[in-house]
Amino acid sequence: QVQLVESGGGLVQTGGSLRLSCAASGRSFSSYAMGWFRQAPGKEREFVLTMKWSGGTTYYADSVKGRFTASRDSAKKTVYLQMNSLKPDDTAVYYCAAGRVVTSDVRQYDYWGQGTQVTVSS
Repeated sequence: QVQLVESGGGLVQTGGSLRLSCAASGRSFSSYAMGWFRQAPGKEREFVLTMKWSGGTTYYADSVKGRFTASRDSAKKTVYLQMNSLKPDDTAVYYCAAGRVVTSDVRQYDYWGQGTQVTVSS
């Protein structure tokens, strides 16, 4: 079992920045893929980025490429989502997730955090 807890959401103006954190605990997840997803009101949950916990390439959705960056701190068992140049369209609940496969497919992730709200005002 893996537990994930997101934090760092909030209200920010267009063009601003936020950094989200996802603290992981539980069974060993070093072989897992860690993904970030988001869900806006009335919309399906959508892929933001994914990466292997152990390192390597990070894959980004086109909508966030060049603005969002993922990182991790192994000692703290935490992954981060740095979001820059935020737009109103980025407004959503952001979730981190863990799964066995590096994929953008939301159905392939087994463990989910509770989500954190990000609101970008125009």
